[in-house]
Formats: sequence, C-alpha cells, structure tokens
Amino acid sequence: MARGRDTGPARVGLFGILGSGNLGNDGSLDAVVNYLRERHPDVELDFMCMGPDRVMARYGAPATHLQWYEARGESIRWLPAPAAKIIGRLVDPFRTMTWVRRQDVVIVPGMGVLEATVPLRPWSFPYSLFWLTRCAKATGTRVALVSVGADFISKRMTRWLVTHAARMAHYRSFRDAHSRNAMWEMGVDAAGDEVYPDLAFALPAPVAGPATGAVGVGVMDYHGDNDERAHAEELHRAYLGKIKGFVRWLTDNGRAVRLFTGDKADEPVVAEILAAGPAGQVSAASVSSLDELMREMAAVDAVVATRYHNVLCALKACTPTVSIGYAAKNDVLMASMGLNEFVQQARSLDLDRLIAQFTELERRSGGLQKILAERNLVTRQRLERQFEALSAALFPARAAVEVR
Repeated sequence: MARGRDTGPARVGLFGILGSGNLGNDGSLDAVVNYLRERHPDVELDFMCMGPDRVMARYGAPATHLQWYEARGESIRWLPAPAAKIIGRLVDPFRTMTWVRRQDVVIVPGMGVLEATVPLRPWSFPYSLFWLTRCAKATGTRVALVSVGADFISKRMTRWLVTHAARMAHYRSFRDAHSRNAMWEMGVDAAGDEVYPDLAFALPAPVAGPATGAVGVGVMDYHGDNDERAHAEELHRAYLGKIKGFVRWLTDNGRAVRLFTGDKADEPVVAEILAAGPAGQVSAASVSSLDELMREMAAVDAVVATRYHNVLCALKACTPTVSIGYAAKNDVLMASMGLNEFVQQARSLDLDRLIAQFTELERRSGGLQKILAERNLVTRQRLERQFEALSAALFPARAAVEVR
C-alpha cells in the first residue's frame, strides 16, 4: 500500500464529478463501489466530489466538496464571482493535498475525464484532476484512472493539465482503443495501458418489465464541443429542432414516446419537447440512477439517444438503438456492440436519414437483440479482468494473500 502501509483497512478515496446529477458518472461510481465492497470489503471509503451530500447519503461514507467555490455558494455572495473563483483556485490545491494525504489509494471511476467533448474550461475539472495527481505523487498515494474516456484536446492549457495528470497516475486503463490512441496523440506513453469496457457495463443487467410498445428518445442539452463555443446556441437549436421533428414523426405514426435524460442539465430540453408534443403520447421518465434508467430502457421497443451513457444503458438492456453522437466515443461504443450502421452526429443530424435508420432498426430488432446479448456477455467477462488487474495494481499485498 501507499507509504508502506501493508496491514489494516485500506483507505480508498473516490474522486470526480460525482453526485451532481450526471447519471453516467454516478453509475460508474456505483460499479467501482460495488467492486470494492464485494472484493475488498474491509476498505474505508472517502469521496471528493461535486455533490458530497448526495454521495454521503448513498454510500454512508465521508465526502468533501471537490471545489471550494462550489462549496461556498450563497455564503460568499458578497464577493464578486471572479474574485471568489480566483480564491478557490488558490485554495483548492491545499484542500486536495489535505484530502489525498488521508488516502492510501484514490480511484477516478471511469467518466470522460481526459476529454473536452463538451464545453470545458481548463480551470474547472482539468485543474482539479491535475492537482489530485500532483498531490498524490508528492505523498506516495496511488491514483488509478480506471476505464476512463479520452479524446484529443486542441486547447493548449486544457491539454497540458490533462496530459500531465495522466502521466502522474499510478495506474491507467481506457474504455476504448480510441481513448488510448488519443493519449498517444497528445504525447502520453500509453504502451502499458489496457483497454476495457466502460465501467457501467459492470452494473447488474436490468430485468425487463412488460413491453410498452413505446420508443425511447434520450435527449441532451447539446451545445457542441469545446471548440464550438461561438456556435453553441446555433448548434443547440438545430439539434433540438431535429429531435422535435423525430418525436413528431413518431407520434404522427401512432407511437408513444418516452423521453430520457442523463444529466440535470437536460431537463429544459425535455420540458420543451413535452410542451410541443401531443399530450398523452409523449412522457418523460423520472430516474435517479443508471440502474433505474436501464430498467426504463428495457421496457421500450427501441431507443434513439445522444448522451453516451443513455446509449450504453440501452445497449446493456439489449434494446436496439440509434446513436446521435456528440463525440467519437458514441460511434466507438456502437461499433463494439455490432450496431455501427445505426449512428449519426448531433452537429449534422439528418432527420430523413434518422427515420430510415429507425425503420431499419425496428425491422431487424430480433436479430439485433441476439447480437447485443452476445456482446454484453463478452463485455462483462472483460470487465472481470479489469477488476482483477485493478486489485493487483492497487492492493498487491492483499492480492498475494488471496493467491496463496
């Protein structure tokens, strides 16, 4: 263990944008906590995250705010926001050091922590991740970036922070080959890093309820990526207009529509679609976890979705899916599950093509469900190897005892 501590309960910290309403991030966290409690039940958990109250309530373990500024909120309204943020940036490295020193191991559970496929400032999470790994390097705490997502980052400062954080990690694995190749492209030697499926695939398979005959549509508060800030509103309105057009086509053809989200930020999009759709035919799912979302998706006939973990949940539920991707990771995921012909890009969504793809998807539904069931089995087996590798990397003394 870190700092030569080989006996007694291991202190394991979990770090990231967790507990803040992003179902995909929280689902990845659930998968890692399940792994720790099943295979290393003596560990003592601690969290540094965006939603500590929610995380403490769910896991019954201590949690600390990831960022000083976000934690203070209303109590510093008297201070101009730019000044408060600067203070936070100066204070956060010391807060991070204090938290890291208490841990033997810190795990960053999945998520797209090494990418900027949505608008992202360098002084937000990239800055936090850099200081996590820098503090861990100074204290001897092992940091594991587990089955994380990455993509090439064009903004120089963001790229510098992300690549330096990755280099200082004790252990890295990626959720697809595209992510590992992106790190190579950004100058990080990833030769020893393995590729495993996204952690959310380790969650229990959903039990399908009675078929509803509805079509699931997963929406996103889409505004392009980090390089498209100048066109963010234009991209958003174009995307939303096409999604509303697809929902209207479904309802005109007598289909019920079930709307899904993956983040609290998506709720205004749902509200706008509900306001435009015929009452009684369009409804919205209300879920608080990835498990609940999977169960909802198991009950619809097909899914058309944008958010990565919306797509993943549908595939995990063996529900035929069309992906309207906002990044390469969506296409990579669909290809890995045998559905690479059922993809489009959010920034260039073609409504007529989407209708044609959806029609073909439903025509081949039975065969596609069999393919998904086979791919899910292989994916689960690969994640077993991920957890075995993680135990060997982070808990070597305990792994050696288990082998003996």
